[in-house]
Amino acid sequence: MTLKQLSVASECAPFVKTGGLADVVGALGPVLATHGIESRVLLPLYRQIAHLAKGGRVILDAGSLFGGPVRVLSKRAGGIDLLLIDAPHLYDRPGQIYLNEGGVDWVDNHLRFGLLGWLGAEIARSGIAGWQPDVIHAHDWQAGLTPVYARQRGGAVPCVLTIHNIAFQGNFPATTMGALDLDPKGFTQDGYEYFGQIGFLKGGLMQADRITTVSPTYARELMTPEFGMGLEGVLAARKSDLTGILNGIDTKVWDPATDPALAQSYTSRTLAKKTVNKQAVLDRFGLGRDTRAPLFSVISRLSEQKGLDLALEALPAVLDKGARFVLLGSGAAELEHGFNELAARFPGLVGVEIGFDEDLAHLIQAGADATLVPSRFEPCGLTQLCAMRYGTLPIVSVTGGLADTVIDANEAALAAGCATGFQFAPTSAAKLGDALDRAMSLFADVKAWQKVQRNAMKHPVGWGRSAQRLADIYRDLAER
Repeated sequence: MTLKQLSVASECAPFVKTGGLADVVGALGPVLATHGIESRVLLPLYRQIAHLAKGGRVILDAGSLFGGPVRVLSKRAGGIDLLLIDAPHLYDRPGQIYLNEGGVDWVDNHLRFGLLGWLGAEIARSGIAGWQPDVIHAHDWQAGLTPVYARQRGGAVPCVLTIHNIAFQGNFPATTMGALDLDPKGFTQDGYEYFGQIGFLKGGLMQADRITTVSPTYARELMTPEFGMGLEGVLAARKSDLTGILNGIDTKVWDPATDPALAQSYTSRTLAKKTVNKQAVLDRFGLGRDTRAPLFSVISRLSEQKGLDLALEALPAVLDKGARFVLLGSGAAELEHGFNELAARFPGLVGVEIGFDEDLAHLIQAGADATLVPSRFEPCGLTQLCAMRYGTLPIVSVTGGLADTVIDANEAALAAGCATGFQFAPTSAAKLGDALDRAMSLFADVKAWQKVQRNAMKHPVGWGRSAQRLADIYRDLAER
């Protein structure tokens, strides 16, 4: 029997994306279909994706909700069945989807994402256009009120809540309770109250039937003060309902054999062709034509979480030894400035592009020899998975999903033929420097390096096993 699932999310690739959450939501539907699950995605119709409304069918006119008229449109695009929330007063705006043009959170984000959860719960309770889910899957704080509203209305459809990054929790003043149509009886320590505020994520964690996060190690970390960010007690109390399931990537989108963004396609059997992409990256950044020197890369949001201040400290030593480095990303002004200064200090060796370009990200993954992910915490991380798929060896800190996905190229792993990259701990500039030195040494041994590259390219990074685990959770809940 086909099981019906509704994903409630604020982002979905390839339509609207600020991070890995969108990639996960976008990949899940098609993968779950192979496990006999019919999936739809409830998504705000932001101005950035207003074109999706063309050809969409209005399947619900909800009247006035959260301050203005609300409709839901049905649209299939990119192989995904979308339910688009058409609420111009909340979503038809310039700027980013969470931030205004000044880079500050929209002051009514509680309404914008409260509506998302409200509609998710309503569709679960009453169905929409003859379709009703057997299970709801809410993603991160933006959908955190979905299980709260569902319980408030006595809904029987079970709910899974996934924590993609607990650093973002969605806490708002208690005075917004009425505007959010929340039952005041739920404003308790055992409900959605969080230090005197309304906690979107906290409420969801209390009311969801099951909680998942994006790697086994991160699941364990979340129950500690170091990583739980104030919610460790809530998660420890729900330990039996918490499961860490590794994220995957779309292996059709990320495939060096067919990727149209590459200068040259290649496979694990034709690794020599990878050099064409390396030269293309060097050309793009004006770094000469010496493909024999190792090329390190960073493709990332620039933030303290990502540990990129450590990279700024550690990179000069390997650049002095002739390595090259390229960066694609944007974020904290001090880090943008720091990497631009590094490029000025090492002309011809360092290339920096502030911003994001999807095609360039693919080309860098194919052209670099190694990529740096020195995060202080990392729920799962997708960059290292994409890198391994392209035979670009990840250099990662031992935390979260980075610890779960990369096998360190230590002496034992190299002897056993199972290494896929480099790990370092603790998360410091000195230890990152040691890992860069180890990578430089291994790179000098062409055969040994290529062996690790092939291991990385064969490493499972798709959704196969993880999707099965999610499907099992859905079916268990639905059968109950």
